[in-house]
Amino acid sequence: MNKRKNLSAVLIPLVLAVGIIGGFFIGKQVTRGRLSPEEEKIRMVMSLIKSQYVDEVNTDSLLDLTIPEILSMLDPHSVYIPASELQATNDDLDSSFGGVGVMFQVLNDTVNVVEVVAGGPSESVGLLPGDMILQADDVVLTGDSITSDLVFRTLRGKEGTKVNVKIKRKSSETPINYEITRGQIPTNSVDASYMLNDSVGYVKVSKFARNTYNEFFENLGKLRSEGAISYVVDLRGNSGGFMDQAIYMVNEFLPAGRTIVYTKGRTKENETLAISDGSGNFQNAGLTVLTNEYSASASEIFAGAIQDNDRGTVIGRRTFGKGLVQNQIDLPDSSAVRLTVARYYTPSGRSIQKEYTRGKGGKYELDILDRFNHGEFYSADSIHLDKSKKFHTIGGREVYGGGGIMPDIFVPEDTTEITSYYIQVSNLGLIQKFAREMADAYRPMMKENKSLAQLERILPRDNALLNAFVDFAAKNGVPARWFYINKSKALLINYIKAYIARDLVGYEACIRILNQKDPTIDKALQEIISGKIPKQP
Repeated sequence: MNKRKNLSAVLIPLVLAVGIIGGFFIGKQVTRGRLSPEEEKIRMVMSLIKSQYVDEVNTDSLLDLTIPEILSMLDPHSVYIPASELQATNDDLDSSFGGVGVMFQVLNDTVNVVEVVAGGPSESVGLLPGDMILQADDVVLTGDSITSDLVFRTLRGKEGTKVNVKIKRKSSETPINYEITRGQIPTNSVDASYMLNDSVGYVKVSKFARNTYNEFFENLGKLRSEGAISYVVDLRGNSGGFMDQAIYMVNEFLPAGRTIVYTKGRTKENETLAISDGSGNFQNAGLTVLTNEYSASASEIFAGAIQDNDRGTVIGRRTFGKGLVQNQIDLPDSSAVRLTVARYYTPSGRSIQKEYTRGKGGKYELDILDRFNHGEFYSADSIHLDKSKKFHTIGGREVYGGGGIMPDIFVPEDTTEITSYYIQVSNLGLIQKFAREMADAYRPMMKENKSLAQLERILPRDNALLNAFVDFAAKNGVPARWFYINKSKALLINYIKAYIARDLVGYEACIRILNQKDPTIDKALQEIISGKIPKQP
């Protein structure tokens, strides 16, 4: 059922479509007319260079170098896209691309992994958001000559071919090498949908693509038919997507007349308002939203709308803090500019955009690493909130703007079982490699019944599985250190089983197993069972 067609009344006016890394909406053409003094100045300088400079200069190439520098002085998300890169970039947004399955930004002359596509080739070998790609095969991907086009051309290739990438990760002092087999990239947005118990449904949304609302709505309906009266919506690691999809999804939970999101810019055409229309089918359901530091843009719109309307509880860690809207404007030579034209605001009036300094890179891009280093992932007391940006939810609770969505309930990153042994085998991708070998060995036994229950019946006992992995790791250069292995035992076994399940049953089975030892999931269930999760205010 396509409910989206019935929701046009929700948008006043029709809202902006938000891009994969953040908000952008599509402009049709550059405004034409009489040149301003500034425009005439630029035109004259370029004309002089072309006609009188001592050497012959390709002015198109000169502009391709100059325009990015001008835009970089504005904000971190206004960018120039050369004609040679535009198609590949738009394919990225349409989720119609193949390759290794990562979304990236070139920042500070480095390829930064923004999102690892769930179920894709990079996820299967162990790449993580926050990794920096230093090299792909023989191509060095650092330095001031790096372009998105070069990265696309290097990482993409024929399905089934391999690419060796070298990455830098915060948990490793030395670069890590991965061999990735290129393949088709999954285009679904809902990675998992199942019952956590008799009355609580779980939905993991990995991105806000063009069809996300329809997938989300269908899965909510499926869970309700299975007995769900409360829902856990997992947006952890979701870097965003199209804003309208987030609005349609929020509308399912709100009564009529509630603000979902609005944008403000310098011109009226960039000011929009989204109001719920009361047609939502889940207005009285219990709701929790899970977030972390990689939940960005449209994810923050969803979480902020639910929080500010006191409609549910946000659980996890502070979100990324991306609240700028870009307008993609096509230029006459088939290149394009994505120019920040507005900021979006949550219903209470919060801008969740984190601070940036015009023309100064580095600190903004390293913000997540800074949060990690000063302990924010592990302690709510380490979070620096700007108390001058205080706002109130519809029920009067205090919330803060200027740096992402702060959850109602903070859950630190669980490090109790992480040891140097676990970090070493994880960084080398040995858990995934071992799981793949185990999956190949047990695949014949799964032909007739590809279910998680069948897999649990045929897998070895936990101790046997762990011993087999330790032997495998030793053969691959990581000697057994049983003090640390025993400390990480439950974590290792859980990930081994999850990755075997992913290969033999599917990605949802992988998520089910990982969620069994997830403290954020446990906290959400505790809050729902205790009756603390707000329903319709």
